Amino acid sequence: MCLSIPVKIVSIDGDIAEVSAGGTLFKAGMQMIDNANVGDYVLLHAGFAIQKISEEDAAETYKILREMNDIG
Repeated sequence: MCLSIPVKIVSIDGDIAEVSAGGTLFKAGMQMIDNANVGDYVLLHAGFAIQKISEEDAAETYKILREMNDIG
């Protein structure tokens, strides 16, 4: 099973972006994403941005993850 998390792009330097998930910063390879901009949301998997997503989809995923955390 593969797991990716939604992250927001904070900055981009060449093929590497700094992204944020819940206030935690990560580095992400951007080689698989075209036309990414600061402020966009992407799915992060194994250190790579694999797909752009909407802010609404990111928010819904965060909501589900918070609900799962409350159950456990």
